[in-house]
Amino acid sequence: MAAFLQWSVQDVALWVESIGFPQYKACFTENFITGRKLIHISCRSLPQLGITDYQHMKMISARLSELLGVTEPRWSRSVADPPQDDRTAFLKMKSRTGQQADSLTYEQFLINISK
Repeated sequence: MAAFLQWSVQDVALWVESIGFPQYKACFTENFITGRKLIHISCRSLPQLGITDYQHMKMISARLSELLGVTEPRWSRSVADPPQDDRTAFLKMKSRTGQQADSLTYEQFLINISK
């Protein structure tokens, strides 16, 4: 599925560097952000990691969304709308550890949620 799910903390740090933000490598390593934890990172959580420059937050968040293949919910969306798409929900399931999460495929996930 998504190779980034297998990334170590160092792999994530290298990715942060590769997208043009080497100054934030420590923010990710000191917070032990692995590939599985990336799905939980958004523009809202970046300040908790120590990233507070708004323009940098926007760019990192956009690159993260590209990596994950997801879109962040629009700020203008109705509160009655689901807050995430199917891919985001699937990746949140895959961010967990264990045999069930490791073996779950996107196709199986879609079948399970349609029941």
